[in-house]
Amino acid sequence: MGGAARNQGGRRYVPIAEHGLIGDLRSVALVGTDGTIDWYCCPAFDAPSVFASILDAERGGCFELAATVPARTKQFYFPDTNVLITRFFTEDGVGEVQDFMPVGGGPAEAERHRLIRRVVCVRGSIPFRTRVAPRFDYGSLPHTVRLTGDTAKFETESLTLALTATVPLEVDGPDVCGDFKLSEGDSAVFALDKVGGDVTPRRCARTEAEEQFAATVAYWRRWLSASRYKGRWREMVHRSALTLKLLTYAPTGAIVAAPTTSLPEELGGERNWDYRYVWVRDAAFCVYALLRLGFTGEAEAFMEFVTRHISPGDGKTSGPLQIMYGIDGRTELPERTLDHLEGHHGSAPVRVGNAAADQLQLDIYGALIDSIYLYDKWAKPISSGHWDNVCALVDWVCAHWDQPDEGIWETRGGRRNFLYSRLMCWVAIERAIRMANRRGLPADLPRWRECRDRIYRRIMSRGWCEERGAFVQHEDGDVLDAAVLMMPLTKFIAPTDPKWLSTLDVLTEELVSDSLVYRYDPRSSPDGLRGDEGTFSICSFWYVEAMVHAGRIDEARLAFEKMLTYANHLGLYAEEISHTGEQQGNFPQAFTHLALISAAFNLDRALG
Repeated sequence: MGGAARNQGGRRYVPIAEHGLIGDLRSVALVGTDGTIDWYCCPAFDAPSVFASILDAERGGCFELAATVPARTKQFYFPDTNVLITRFFTEDGVGEVQDFMPVGGGPAEAERHRLIRRVVCVRGSIPFRTRVAPRFDYGSLPHTVRLTGDTAKFETESLTLALTATVPLEVDGPDVCGDFKLSEGDSAVFALDKVGGDVTPRRCARTEAEEQFAATVAYWRRWLSASRYKGRWREMVHRSALTLKLLTYAPTGAIVAAPTTSLPEELGGERNWDYRYVWVRDAAFCVYALLRLGFTGEAEAFMEFVTRHISPGDGKTSGPLQIMYGIDGRTELPERTLDHLEGHHGSAPVRVGNAAADQLQLDIYGALIDSIYLYDKWAKPISSGHWDNVCALVDWVCAHWDQPDEGIWETRGGRRNFLYSRLMCWVAIERAIRMANRRGLPADLPRWRECRDRIYRRIMSRGWCEERGAFVQHEDGDVLDAAVLMMPLTKFIAPTDPKWLSTLDVLTEELVSDSLVYRYDPRSSPDGLRGDEGTFSICSFWYVEAMVHAGRIDEARLAFEKMLTYANHLGLYAEEISHTGEQQGNFPQAFTHLALISAAFNLDRALG
């Protein structure tokens, strides 16, 4: 079931980077440069997939829509929006597919989860073909298909999708397909809706598609107009902001780490994880990036998520916090493998759920309280109840900061006394002290200060390796880790401190490859998994910021500009970059885009 369009190029899989992203703040779809929707979960980010050919070309299901004659394709976003255009250039004409998911329009429309694909011929004439081949529940659940007039219904016990089209369709086994030819000025519209309950199939005529296109464009431009960023890299920063917005789940204010599962960190490797959940760390860092640009609404929505699902109160303990939650706040995220799917380019296993939910990661306290501190400072003062929760969290950190944990990289090789975990415990206490002092809020300040200072001394004495001349991954070891790049960024150490500059030099020599930064060397620091991985893109942007703060502005700018060349054609990044410059891991990833925003902001400020 690769389909005619995909087989023309002779490839079963489109590379991860050859995709664009559309969404409706509830779920997303990945659209390949060949016009195929390769990934779509309905009705939410973490729902089972409907289209998943990015994870299994035959069994995953897809929505193909492409010219049936040889064509060059180019993909771009309608300016300042999340509306995606895929253009087809043929000998006889030029056509385009406009893909978008309407946002807004009231609760009933939101329940429809409409996905619109509008095909337009702009020059000459072009023959097109579509094949809509849903494979429900990650390709494991059979469905029935019924075609009535211009509406096809794909039904399972738990989910029914309706496809309406302005061109003739026919049933082909479990799929629906159609061939049509457009001449200059002609258009065709396909709309895929979730139906059932109060939502019935509704034909999407050309006029309605035009209206929804205009409304969707207006929504995204209105949202983006709140950005305060006027710097040198406006296009990349705004694309990153629009991407982070697509990763927010409007009903709860949750922010997912990435909208995909099991895209491999190494082709053929086992480092494949489900990122469609709310990591406290990732979401808190997102809040920082969006606040930097002036987007306070998303920060406020996430703070409500924190208050409702994460903070102490209602019988919940103040620690240890769970490191990740479902987009609805649920805490049970059991991990299982889908053995019937072969994985992207055969890179099994395909996992859903995430067992790391049960890990202890002490650094999340620092990320969370830092985001609350910035929200209180830049957006809106937190409430007295919220402050009580902060105090409970800080008191827990004071009592437990010196435990070994799994750390930021979620290693599965056993707990250690990670420097980064200590650092972020220091941040948690230090930011809470700042809030208490600035607003005169009640707190056990003598205890907090004493604990903050003990953590500082512990890091300086046992996190420093004299032989390496560097701060290292964990206490009393000599392994390097790019997470220590956060030391000057969190204001723990002066960015020109001799110990820090020495660390920066050692990291540059051993973990940096042409401006790209590895997290650590898995051979010298076993993490419980086989195989290697690419450079970690958030670390590459941290490296830029660390050099900015150290006064190495020219080096920082060159590293930043190089990093921009690794983005895909739309300005999107996955989690990692391979030895050959390919995007690896789940895509697109919030971590990378929020770090790009922060690096651009600070580099701009340094350049003046």
